[in-house]
Amino acid sequence: MASLCTALKPLSPFSSFVKQGYSMNTSALFTYHTSNYTHSFRPKRGGALAVHNNAPGPVESSWRTPLSEDVKGRQKSAFWERSWNSTDVRNVVIMGGFHLLSLLAPLYFNWAAFRLSVWLYTIFAICITLSYHRNLSHRSFDLPKWLEYLFAYGGVLAFQGDPIEWVSHHRHHHKHCDTQRDPHSPIQGFWFSHITWISDFSSIQKKCGGEENVNDLVRQPFYRFLQRTLYFHLVAFGFLLYIWGGMPFLVWGMGVANVARSHSTFLVNSVCHTWGTRAWNTPDLSRNNWLLAILMFGEGWHNNHHAFEFSARHGLEWWQLDVTWYIISFLEAIGLATNVKLPSDAQKKKIALV
Repeated sequence: MASLCTALKPLSPFSSFVKQGYSMNTSALFTYHTSNYTHSFRPKRGGALAVHNNAPGPVESSWRTPLSEDVKGRQKSAFWERSWNSTDVRNVVIMGGFHLLSLLAPLYFNWAAFRLSVWLYTIFAICITLSYHRNLSHRSFDLPKWLEYLFAYGGVLAFQGDPIEWVSHHRHHHKHCDTQRDPHSPIQGFWFSHITWISDFSSIQKKCGGEENVNDLVRQPFYRFLQRTLYFHLVAFGFLLYIWGGMPFLVWGMGVANVARSHSTFLVNSVCHTWGTRAWNTPDLSRNNWLLAILMFGEGWHNNHHAFEFSARHGLEWWQLDVTWYIISFLEAIGLATNVKLPSDAQKKKIALV
């Protein structure tokens, strides 16, 4: 792989890597084409994967990720050479507001506010991982509607958008993972995959389509209601925090907790497609990262997830910490979680790298 990256380095512009159709039995998951020859290779355990870019037209330039052998395509501009819409502006204002509010944290510190921020980080992050991600995006298990809606409402208060929008983006991510059509892949730049993609909604619509991939949610009045009234819930939550504990609770409960939780979530998009280890032969750049697994309650076992996206359990080994799975397992034990999906030994064997 190192020799291949070295060989590619002087070529710019160069033909794009082409993501092949995924097959469990394929002998070469990725192919690099030039005008004169073709390279085929299978990624090795813990090694780097070359970029696969299925967008039309050549990649204009390339760059190498620090501490990684991955060669990425042209970095996408965050603010220039693009169009803006009201959703982009909304996301920038909300995210910028959190960061500005968190700067006041030293002025309004007290231990009660600090404890509140830790609790809100934890509770609403688990609502994202358990509800938005594993339950709604991948249907890894079923819950009674009252409990499904309760967890989903907690996801709303995580300030990461309504369930319909979040799930739509995530399903597009898996369908077009690490190609130019991926809403947030590091092949378009590390910081784009980490945060600036949230201000490029019109581009996501253009390259991926709309929300037709979430008809299962759109059909439910509750989720349409949350989408229409999203701002009301966010403002009301901030108002309740202020009434409860004044500026310290507002600054720490809304500012600090949201900044920490948002960046932890975004790190899964960026870091877990850049640095870490690989246990499974998946046609993408996904990595397992133990630190992100701690910060995001099991989401850091990202190569596991992309190998078996239907699985309710991401930490597939006994030593892989997965707090979200422990909660799902508990809900299953008391009869609230049903149809819990896990990969079989045969499925694991087909794509294991060892």
